This record gives sequence, C-alpha cells and structure tokens, in this order.
Amino acid sequence: MAGMRGKQTVRDMVLSMAAIGVVVAGVYTLVPHDDSADPVKPVDYRVELITARRAAPYPVAAPVGLPETWKATSVTYDRQDGNSWHLGFLDPEREYVAVEQSNGPAEKFVHKVSQQATKTSRTVRVGGETWQRWEGPKYDALVREEKGATTVITGTAPQKRLAEMAAALKAEKS
Repeated sequence: MAGMRGKQTVRDMVLSMAAIGVVVAGVYTLVPHDDSADPVKPVDYRVELITARRAAPYPVAAPVGLPETWKATSVTYDRQDGNSWHLGFLDPEREYVAVEQSNGPAEKFVHKVSQQATKTSRTVRVGGETWQRWEGPKYDALVREEKGATTVITGTAPQKRLAEMAAALKAEKS
C-alpha cells in the first residue's frame, strides 16, 4: 500500500504541473506583446532642466532645435556630486550622446563621464566656441571649461554627432 501511495503522489504532482503549464501558456498567448516596439522610452527633461537651472551655480546647458530623431533617454541633476548635470540622448543612428556639466574638479569629472577618455592635442570649433577633443576606448568627448563649470559632450557617437550636440547647446541660468 505504501508503494501505491507514493506513485499516486507523483502522478498528482505531474498532473498539477501540467495544469499550471496550460494556464501559463494561455495567459502568455492572451496578453498582447509587441516585439517590434522600441524598448527605449524617451524622457521629458523640461522639469529637471528648470530645476537644475535654478539650483546650479553655473549656466546649465541643454540642446535647442535638435531634430525629433534625437531621443532624450536620461536626465539627472546631483547637487552633492559637484552640482553635476546629465542629459543623455540617442542620436538618429541610435548611438549614445550625453551632455555632462559640473563645477567640480574638471579632469576628474571628464575622466568619469567619458569612461576614461584622455585629452588629445586637437581642438574643434563649434558655434564659435573652441572644444578640446578627448578620445577613449569606449567614449570620445568634446570638453569646454568656462564660467566656473566644465561642459562635456560624450558618448559612443562619432565626433560629427558630438559636434552637432555641442552646436545645439544653449546654456542658461534661471
């Protein structure tokens, strides 16, 4: 009798697992899901930009007039971390471009946000401003120091796209 009870327990467990599997499969097929949907969710950074411009001791930069093919994906302002401002984008080719600003120690900040890029001897003129070129194993960067803050345009995008972002920047203090 004990042998029969053990077989019954295993059989009941297998039947229960099968029933659960049928329910899970049914739920999966009934719940709509779109595999072609873009997993990147754009963010609206207007409120954070206004807040940062009020709080930061320097003019906070953000792009103006970029085409809609540029998607903002992340935004932060951290007063405790050198009043650091971050605004991340995907460019039209889905490469990453970020605007980073801080009034903390410049070289340390640039190394951090550019993923250890190093300063080159080259500069580029964008919108009448001179930007220092930095190159790295992961990100390249354009760097400008002025008005008590360091501005870095960095990311995986090519230099042309970094320069496009730099040209679109407008720095303001509220």
